[in-house]
Amino acid sequence: PVAAMGQPITVVERPSSRTGVLRFEMNRSLTGMGHERFTADQEISGDEPAHELARRLFERGGISRLHMNANVVTVELADPSAGSDGDGIADVIASLYTYYVEGVEVPSDEELTGDAG
Repeated sequence: PVAAMGQPITVVERPSSRTGVLRFEMNRSLTGMGHERFTADQEISGDEPAHELARRLFERGGISRLHMNANVVTVELADPSAGSDGDGIADVIASLYTYYVEGVEVPSDEELTGDAG
């Protein structure tokens, strides 16, 4: 078995007034009160959650710039006129704190609460 561990993030895509710009709000703060900006051509070496998310989003492809502030991620698509879209971006954000462990079985609610018979 493979167990999913960690904390899923709730992500909601919000409308943007600019073509090719997508806004995602989540139930966690990534940056506190600070702003983080990233471009596709820069090396991202930090280990903070915002840095890890930026690396994952750029690996997905189709993104030129990112801006993160608190619980909002703003994504600028690389070429929206060429059909680039936001498919899968919310999933990348939602899985930031989820990881999978091979050979581990997730305990049942009864096992966790001690009610197992």
